[in-house]
Amino acid sequence: MKPILLLLILAQTSLATYGQPTAPRVKMTNGTLEGITEPSGVQSFKGIPFAAPPVGDLRWKAPQPVKNWTGVRPAKQFGPRAMQRAIFGDMNFRSNGMGEDCLYLNVWAPAQTTKSKLPVLVYFYGGGYVAGDGSEPRYDGESMAKRGIVALTVNYRLGPFGFMAHPELTAESPSHASGNYALMDQTAALRWVRENIAAFGGDPARVTIAGESAGSTSVSAQMMSPLSKNLFAGAIGESGSMLGTLPPIPLADAEQLGVKFAGLVGAKSLADLRAMSGEQLLEATALPASPRFSATVDGYFFPKNPVAIFTAGEQAHVPLLVGWNSEESGYRGILGNDEPTPENFTKAVQKLYGNRADDVLKVFPPTLENEGVKQAATDLASARFIGYSTWKWADMQAKTGGSKPVYRYFYSRPRPPMTPEMGDTAPGLAGGVVKAGAANAVPPARGAAHSAEIEYAMGNLPTNKVFAWTPDDYKVSETMQQYFANFVKTGNPNGPGLPKWTPVKPNAPADYMHIDVQTRPETEQHRDRYLLLEEMATRP
Repeated sequence: MKPILLLLILAQTSLATYGQPTAPRVKMTNGTLEGITEPSGVQSFKGIPFAAPPVGDLRWKAPQPVKNWTGVRPAKQFGPRAMQRAIFGDMNFRSNGMGEDCLYLNVWAPAQTTKSKLPVLVYFYGGGYVAGDGSEPRYDGESMAKRGIVALTVNYRLGPFGFMAHPELTAESPSHASGNYALMDQTAALRWVRENIAAFGGDPARVTIAGESAGSTSVSAQMMSPLSKNLFAGAIGESGSMLGTLPPIPLADAEQLGVKFAGLVGAKSLADLRAMSGEQLLEATALPASPRFSATVDGYFFPKNPVAIFTAGEQAHVPLLVGWNSEESGYRGILGNDEPTPENFTKAVQKLYGNRADDVLKVFPPTLENEGVKQAATDLASARFIGYSTWKWADMQAKTGGSKPVYRYFYSRPRPPMTPEMGDTAPGLAGGVVKAGAANAVPPARGAAHSAEIEYAMGNLPTNKVFAWTPDDYKVSETMQQYFANFVKTGNPNGPGLPKWTPVKPNAPADYMHIDVQTRPETEQHRDRYLLLEEMATRP
């Protein structure tokens, strides 16, 4: 047999025998991990523990260090998602079940042949602090990794497991605080990144944190906390900040909500609460009497309330890219089931704002019958829900963020129609899916709904099989992802072939990037709306 033919046979036999390329391994502070080389060449490591399981006596405690392991730990499967009820129909999990043992993160890294110092993106999922998971395909980091970025998704505790405060918890805490465990989970993940990301080719000095909705408010929270604000070099917020959305409440108020919840589940002490199963506690959150848990001004994670922190310029002084969508909430959020007439809009605004209704109607005028009213109501509903708090974040960071640039966007590309396989369904108000024609079916979209931009920004349209993506959708995604990737790499979204994005100027109508099929820079036309909402927030 000829030598060349023999070599070919041996090579084919080797490929048939071993299949995939050699699995990548990394050595970290806690031990060695073995991941997967994806077909794209990106190396993925899933289900990496960044803190000890918060179970038993560690339930409702700050995250504790991971125990070291010996040998090689597989990192080829997403870890369990945090305890949560099935609330949002648009969430698609690839996680290994659900449980309190949920503090895992996932890493996607470009294939490395030499030591590198690549930029790092850490993404926090949304879900109102009651749902969500780092395994959701829309947050997948492979597309960003193909652009030369080490990308991570991070799990954190949710609902009562992540936010319950209680007098006994405060008393036992070395920091004399309780609540905010979810936010401390995120901080622990950022400390893990500081210590370990170099093993994946990442630069711990070039970390950008990002998130959408509750993930966006989490980014604003990490910017405010002395525990975390020095652990990253840039921040991206998509729809929401704690300067108005899911804001922290005083510790004393949060403790009383914890006492109420304990009574609801029949617990007479903290020991009783810790003795209950996670399933019992989770089921209780579905009861009408269950309190809604929120972040807490605890004097530890948050030394003071968010507005005071930003007013004093005590937040992280880092570049910020932030924005919101054109239809964060639909016009029914103002009008309910009433017809979209100027009279009904006026009546709804009077009910919401009382003696300030005329001021609101001046800045949200229903200029035309039907369509004009729908637009005014959509704009007001979106501002009330999340637009105002995001605007305030950008505005205050531009004023007190140490002259670091703030880049603001407005996203207006609606999702396309659903694929034929989805039949006669439509996205629900809370992200769920409802039958068209049903009593709770939503009206046709007027713009980009809440969360619509995630797949576009992260380059993950192909992971969502629900919508019939078009070339225009891929064009928008390419533009938006380029901006995001440039920002992660340099702290500036601008780059070749992109419309020039000008930073926000303090105390002036903002320049912003309007992201759509024809992406273009624009200047703020409705600053008066947000100034009025701010005035009413501080002086009801």
